[in-house]
Amino acid sequence: MRQDDLMTSLYRTHERGLVPRAEALARTALFPRLRYMGSKYRLIPHLSSVFEEVGGGRALDAFSGSGVVSYLLKAQGFEVTSNDFLDFPAAITSATVVNQSELLTHDDVRTLIGPPADDRDFISRTFDGLYFNAEDRAFLDSAWSHIDLLGGAKRHIAISALVLSAARKQPRGVFTFTDSSRYADGRRDLTLTLREHFVERVAEYNATVFDDGQSHTAVVGDIADLPPSDFDLVYLDPPYAPQSDDADYMKRYHFLQGLAVYWEGQEIMATTKTKKIIKKFTPFAYKRTIVDALSRTFEQFADAGSLVMSYSSNAVPDAATIVSLLRHVKPNVEVHPIDHTYTFGTHAAATRRSVSEYLFVAR
Repeated sequence: MRQDDLMTSLYRTHERGLVPRAEALARTALFPRLRYMGSKYRLIPHLSSVFEEVGGGRALDAFSGSGVVSYLLKAQGFEVTSNDFLDFPAAITSATVVNQSELLTHDDVRTLIGPPADDRDFISRTFDGLYFNAEDRAFLDSAWSHIDLLGGAKRHIAISALVLSAARKQPRGVFTFTDSSRYADGRRDLTLTLREHFVERVAEYNATVFDDGQSHTAVVGDIADLPPSDFDLVYLDPPYAPQSDDADYMKRYHFLQGLAVYWEGQEIMATTKTKKIIKKFTPFAYKRTIVDALSRTFEQFADAGSLVMSYSSNAVPDAATIVSLLRHVKPNVEVHPIDHTYTFGTHAAATRRSVSEYLFVAR
């Protein structure tokens, strides 16, 4: 029996309960890594253990980010609703969680990397001299000329692959600087063209697709607008409000946000060096508004079976405050501290900071 058939058989065998943790972790290990602030790739074993212990059938990943936790939840057997206020996370979860069977074929890829379907040049013009060379920028325009002709999951896979290609090619994966020459250290991700990246990234996303026989949902929106529904598990991984500055995802990932929608409906700040998009306000990003935002969110999902939340020891508020807020809606609150090292940058001299990552489990 082929491995894909074996895995499909396994998921159907456990369709009325959670999939064994080891099998879910093996599946999740296939998920492509997007460099993303606060990403939970390294914490997946801890999260899977908590999710398995909490149990249930329907789960909400309210701040989906890189998409890996939504994918883990699907791999563990939950029916998943995935939400984020940016568009590219929703494209990723649409491609990997909602999608049950569609793949980009070799013919699809040949078309996507082939001659352009029209003469668009928005990226080439708007980002002239920024981030990528002329060949790479022209490829992004050309790829989108074909993506606009796609629909359904194939479109989502293509967008996800394009986003991941840009993130891998850009040093550190963030778009807060325009001169990447100081990071030109010969790493493979920096030397591949975006066209070459795209072919590899499509293969990675294709490999994540599996049918678990359930219906999943990907949403782009503010968490405050989500209906509480009847979730058994609500996983919260909000931006970690720092002691100073803010947790501004748009500032760091504006290019990925624009690329996911070909900048449709996005307002570029033309006078900025990075050509960033006007950021969306979120109360979770600021220390002056985070406590009220958390309190409102806990109240919103008070009827869920369990609330599981990730938060960092170097963010505001502290663990004691979060426990107090959770106890207003759930009688039992557990705190699991996990030693964790965040890496700021991907080059050899990158700054690494050890912190405790807290997992709060309220039920």
